[in-house]
Amino acid sequence: MTDRVLELLRSRPDLAELAAFPFNFDVGRAYHVEAVHLASGASLEPIAGDDTGGTYFLCGGKAVLHASSEGDAVLLADSVGEALEILLRLPWWCENISGELDEKDLVAETSAADNKAREEFAPDLDAQRAALIGGLGLPDRPLVELVALSESASRRTEPDHVLLNSHELCAYRLDESYRQPLRDVVLGPGREALERMRSGDLDARMEAAADPLLRAGTLRAAQYDRRDSDLPLLRFLLEHENAAQTEWFEERWLAAMLVAWHGQDEDVPLLRAATSGQVTDSAGAVEWARAEEARRQGRDEAAESGFTWIELAHRQGRVEHARVALIHMLDDTGPDADRLRKLSRALERIGDHAQAARAQFNLLSLQDTAWDRATEAYVLARLERRKGDLEAAGRALERARAAVGGDGGHWHRRGLGRLITEQHLELTLAAVEAGDAELARATMAHGRILLDTIAKESAKALSRLSTRAKWAVAGLHRPGA
Repeated sequence: MTDRVLELLRSRPDLAELAAFPFNFDVGRAYHVEAVHLASGASLEPIAGDDTGGTYFLCGGKAVLHASSEGDAVLLADSVGEALEILLRLPWWCENISGELDEKDLVAETSAADNKAREEFAPDLDAQRAALIGGLGLPDRPLVELVALSESASRRTEPDHVLLNSHELCAYRLDESYRQPLRDVVLGPGREALERMRSGDLDARMEAAADPLLRAGTLRAAQYDRRDSDLPLLRFLLEHENAAQTEWFEERWLAAMLVAWHGQDEDVPLLRAATSGQVTDSAGAVEWARAEEARRQGRDEAAESGFTWIELAHRQGRVEHARVALIHMLDDTGPDADRLRKLSRALERIGDHAQAARAQFNLLSLQDTAWDRATEAYVLARLERRKGDLEAAGRALERARAAVGGDGGHWHRRGLGRLITEQHLELTLAAVEAGDAELARATMAHGRILLDTIAKESAKALSRLSTRAKWAVAGLHRPGA
């Protein structure tokens, strides 16, 4: 459904002209300087431009995002109407507006800026503003409320309204003052639960006992905010970690460390079970805890790896938070192979194959040996195929074949041969489904050669997949048929 205010601007040239000048919201400039999209995948529609090359976008059919031509983007308002209220009442020439000002100071500030605008370029400013507010049916809110709306929107730019360059996949910049650290997002529930448990709230204890994710956050909160009086609740959390025996042994290890720090004899049996026998007495418990804390960067939460918060965000279902944090990390990562590999795998786990392929492409360029180039090229092929770029997947497989061709012929007897061959067969099927007969036939031709080259056990394991691929190619229409 079209926004009411936007529809008025599009259907009323008189109102559109006023919005364009002097308020710099020109619906006749509804285009951007480059192809962009939202990281979340939500719809994005350019609806107006400004005279500096910036663009206003409608996100998800409702919220308004402003992107500059210099690579900055911020959520302006929750609707076109609110955006126009802000642009008309707090226009671009008001440079000293902030949420620290009260209504009286805001009125004084905007009045002074308006006076200067009247003198320099908008002598009819009052009449223009009144005509546009009346024509669009905008309310007359206090300025302090409009500032609060604007700042609230800016702080909600992430994670759902992060703008990406569609070619390079890099994120547009957002002022750090509007970004909430991911650790604060994911630790919020745990910090709250910890305080409730400290106050003796039995419901909080039961909630933590039943919810492994809440326990994880609570333990992380306790790691950075330690009190001697916490030992009973830490024992409680460790008991439930021991009983749960989940795949996330890291929380059990953390709970054990926090309990072990207290060096109590009565905790030794609990710690022995949690640490698989590494802790056998109270003195050893404290020594073990010190070693573990050193491994964990001490008690400074800012020193914790960003991947810790990303993984916890993903487990909490905060996929967009995890995605945005990973994209920012990737944007800031140089030629660091280990970091790029972690980013590629983490992005693949959350299902962002395009960003994972970006990290993987950079990782591949850093490989020195034929084996490593082949290994990372096959991963790149998988990611490119999953993101839907079949030609790029084909190029990655070509790089994998070129790499193993110089490996002395031993690669095919190892697992890498099977993996590369499997990707050829998967790409063949994807190409057939996409109707790309040329790519399907070429990839299958290489796949046949690989099937005859790799170990017999590997070829046998791929027999069902290879049969599907062969039949799929055989069903393609021949050129000129």
